[in-house]
Amino acid sequence: TEDRAGQRDYDLLVIGGGSGGLACAKEAAQLGRKVAVVDYVEPSPQGTRWGLGGTCVNVGCIPKKLMHQAALLGGLIQDAPHYGWEVAQPVPHDWRKMAEAVQNHVKSLNWGHRVQLQDRKVKYFNIKASFVDEHTVCGVAKGGKEILLSADHIIIATGGRPRYPMHIEGALEYGITSDDIFWLKESPGKTLVVGASYVALECAGFLTGIGLDTTVMIRSIPLRGFDQQMSSMVIEHMASHGTRFLRGCAPSRVRRLPDGHLQVTWEDCTTGKEDTGTFDTVLWAIGRVPDTRSLNLEKAGVDTSPDTQKILVDSREGTSVPHIYAIGDVVEGRPELTPTAIMAGRLLVQRLFGGSSDLMDYDNVPTTVFTPLEYGCVGLSEEEAVARHGQEHVEVYHAHYKPLEFTVAGRDASQCYVKMVCLREPPQLVLGLHFLGPNAGEVTQGFALGIKCGASYAQVMRTVGIHPTCSEEVVKLRISKRSGLDPTVTGCG
Repeated sequence: TEDRAGQRDYDLLVIGGGSGGLACAKEAAQLGRKVAVVDYVEPSPQGTRWGLGGTCVNVGCIPKKLMHQAALLGGLIQDAPHYGWEVAQPVPHDWRKMAEAVQNHVKSLNWGHRVQLQDRKVKYFNIKASFVDEHTVCGVAKGGKEILLSADHIIIATGGRPRYPMHIEGALEYGITSDDIFWLKESPGKTLVVGASYVALECAGFLTGIGLDTTVMIRSIPLRGFDQQMSSMVIEHMASHGTRFLRGCAPSRVRRLPDGHLQVTWEDCTTGKEDTGTFDTVLWAIGRVPDTRSLNLEKAGVDTSPDTQKILVDSREGTSVPHIYAIGDVVEGRPELTPTAIMAGRLLVQRLFGGSSDLMDYDNVPTTVFTPLEYGCVGLSEEEAVARHGQEHVEVYHAHYKPLEFTVAGRDASQCYVKMVCLREPPQLVLGLHFLGPNAGEVTQGFALGIKCGASYAQVMRTVGIHPTCSEEVVKLRISKRSGLDPTVTGCG
């Protein structure tokens, strides 16, 4: 490998074949550049491994949404008799069948990504890469042969992996994470989910929904960083629909009993009292760590945060080394979301090779938590809005509503709720939208465009609703928290 400018192997080398990395590679190849992608999946402590595509495709959004859908179908089967369908209840669920179908779909996506790279003449290396110097990485191929690759520009897009609580006895030996749950051949059975992240709540939600006895252990606050009123309603809904919660508790050890079950010991953080329970599976969902440890970043001179080990970048995704960039979950202070990494990657490559100067805008990025009752949001939480603008400058419009589909089925809609956080001064710019209810992702995506375009409360109120839908509840928000009126169900439905 010659390491003089102009004689390097590639114009662009991308480390990490996930959402962000693949988007960069494809974009650069389309702009006529010589591109390579290196991707390597370190097997999980339980031995789970997967193909090209990154977290989202293999152990994240895709299998998660499909298993969430499986759980939602269970609820619809319960609704069906109310609508005249003669369905013998209860209907059993077969984990094996679901898992196989989900895993087959994921494998088809792995294959699709490989084909796309080939079609675009992007060279793909399935090796674990580490820096040799600021323009070169090395890795060991399957046969043990060392490969050196050099490039003018390097993009780091290695993402993150689930965190294990190493201080807890038995955590690593007997626990699993989101890296494993979607690839289990057999049902996880009675499950303890430890954590209060969206990963914890989504997994607990679909496990409960397919009929498994599921408990969530939360040490402090649920959905940290999300709007706390919405978060507590998400938990309320889950608790009233069969998920058990252990609040203010922290696990201290996990042991395997002679019968194969797992005995978990935990402590009540307020009283200090110890308690135990028996489970088939313990799932850790206590956060993620950036996949930077094996990259040898110091060899290239790339700076990371001493607290999080994430890579520090500027507004152009540039690291401390001029031609090395980083995007996605591996970067400090960025939303850990697939579409953010994809857009940031494309824009970066267009700046590098396409003459563009457009920067990624990380404000008003919409997202949805796929809990049994979905929570979609875009913009600021109520807490953030108050912290940023002051209580007296913030107006919050809100309403409880009942989806029409819930009426005939006799479903509980007490947590179906929407709120819009606005500036108080006319025209009352919308700062944030929070929607709890069915299809929250579909609802939030549409309104995200309006908020991105600087929509005001007045403009939202002049938008005609589509009747009868849940989305129309957003354009009917007449009651503000300040007015003190009861935000009861509105409309003719």
